[in-house]
Amino acid sequence: MAVAVMSSPLGRDYKRSNMMEGKPAGTRRVFVQTETGCVLGMELNRSDNAHTVKRRLQIALNVPIEESSLTYGDRVLDNDLSAIRNDSPLLLTRSLIHRSSSTPCLSPRGSDLQQRDQSGPIEILGHSKVFVKTKQLVKEIVKGMKIGVEPLPVHGGLGGAYYFRNSRGESVVIVKPTDEEPFAPNNPKGFVGKALGQPGLKRSIRVGETGFREVAAYLLDYGHFANVPPTALVKITHPIFNVNNGVNAKKTQSKQPVSKIASFQQFIPHDFDASDHGTSSYPVASVHRIGILDIRILNTDRHAGNLLVRKLDGVGGFGQVELIPIDHGLCLPESLEDPYFEWIHWPQASIPFSDDELEYIQKLDPFQDSEMLREELPMIRESCLRVLVLCTIFLKEAASFGLCLAEIGEMISREFRRGEEEPSELEIVCMEARRLMAEREVISPRTRTEDDGIQFDIDCEDVGFDFSEEVMARSSFHFGGGGSNGRNPLSILEESIEEVEEEEEAEGIVEEKKPMIFASPAKKPNISKLSMSLKKTSLDESMKFQKFSLNRPEYGYNTNSSAGHRSADEQLPASASFVKFSDMHEEEWALFLEKFQELLYSAFAQRKSVTLGQKQRQRLGTSCQF
Repeated sequence: MAVAVMSSPLGRDYKRSNMMEGKPAGTRRVFVQTETGCVLGMELNRSDNAHTVKRRLQIALNVPIEESSLTYGDRVLDNDLSAIRNDSPLLLTRSLIHRSSSTPCLSPRGSDLQQRDQSGPIEILGHSKVFVKTKQLVKEIVKGMKIGVEPLPVHGGLGGAYYFRNSRGESVVIVKPTDEEPFAPNNPKGFVGKALGQPGLKRSIRVGETGFREVAAYLLDYGHFANVPPTALVKITHPIFNVNNGVNAKKTQSKQPVSKIASFQQFIPHDFDASDHGTSSYPVASVHRIGILDIRILNTDRHAGNLLVRKLDGVGGFGQVELIPIDHGLCLPESLEDPYFEWIHWPQASIPFSDDELEYIQKLDPFQDSEMLREELPMIRESCLRVLVLCTIFLKEAASFGLCLAEIGEMISREFRRGEEEPSELEIVCMEARRLMAEREVISPRTRTEDDGIQFDIDCEDVGFDFSEEVMARSSFHFGGGGSNGRNPLSILEESIEEVEEEEEAEGIVEEKKPMIFASPAKKPNISKLSMSLKKTSLDESMKFQKFSLNRPEYGYNTNSSAGHRSADEQLPASASFVKFSDMHEEEWALFLEKFQELLYSAFAQRKSVTLGQKQRQRLGTSCQF
């Protein structure tokens, strides 16, 4: 498997405006990527459809297109390509049964020169105003490339990454190709075995999709609040990129330029990372701001190695420092994953939020955030945006209730007991909200009809939803009562906590008893039974909600279906999450948010009551550096 070899464009100055001059109205430029990493830029006309795009790809790169699908985020493209925006990345996926890991991507033949990619060495995918800094970095890199300054490969981590330098030989950006991620076809460090679009290092984050998550974290960092370096998604051409050949993932010896889609992040000079020193000197504000971002985006991999530390008072003593968060490729999962927050036990995280931080949090609008990401990153999946909405609402309400950063982080994090992974308190609230929806039968199965022509949620041309005034009124931020059938809906949290106390007493561990707000049920299950009960509850609720979707397949990974036609739930293994959101249509999702917020007050009150005088809980980390 190889990336398309392109003629070097370094001998000419490239300007997007010049390329688009004289083009007919409605022409858009897109970058089509195959599962094996081949990339081709092409112009789309009004008359083009998915077949013509695949045919051009076949002619230019000599790739098979039988049993293939052209996808654009959640959407499987057919005749209508009007939803595709300029400079968008598309993905050509093939059925696993026909997939060959040794399928080559060849350079265009002489008779097909009109199909050659005529783009420049670096093109930004998107036109946001926040990319002004990135455009300046592109100019510096191209200038260095023209005079022969070579990029340097990054030897650490599990994925392929490269420092690109300016004309003075200074590293100014770090580039991470999407097809060189862990498990991706062209990974340079031997971690291969999957095609783009399959579940990757984290179960609910697909191979090849970490790049736009890096960009999403930067776009969501309004006002440079958390200090995320400028980041963009680019199509970049250079001979240094890695290309694997065949099933053994052997590197090719070709030094010709190859094109890749990659994240493009400014390199920030720094003195060390957070793992090199103790945490006592790190500013409280920096820790809080990074933690606020991590909770919003449900960062599943915030470890000390991706927190850079830069001295502000020059060479010498430790003095004043600032933290720079990087590596956000494992945020915004498609379902609630177990996050990893390095800062969760730092003393700074237990200090209450400042007034400025609380004001920032309360001004956050997750629905506007989602619309912004749809506009800037149209390939992002709707389920990822729902995770963003849910976690932002949780953060806003928790901060308003008076919880500190550490308490919020603990409520979002799962625990491991006796070798079993237990759902987080956030997930328990979500499971309870779904149970209440099913019990009260407030959703009608008529929401889907056979005439809709929709098989799965992500097959819709527009899976987004319009938060009208009526829906927003129902989903407005407020505290509610919580529960039904005479039992507090969050009593399961209390059961879990008291069961741990009983175990500790049996083992001779003496601990101060905490006051409980809600009465315990007469009979308490043991930990293993509680775990099975929770998992069964989640599965039962998922099965209940399936009746509201026609032709819905079972959860699981179907190796005989085309990746382009699999829904998010199909792609991800059944054990990926206790709670999924992609199986809910608009009305269900809006009602779920309403029930979710009604339960939050009880959850926060429970958290406050059990943390008084309680020592911090230990949890196993799931950090992965790449």
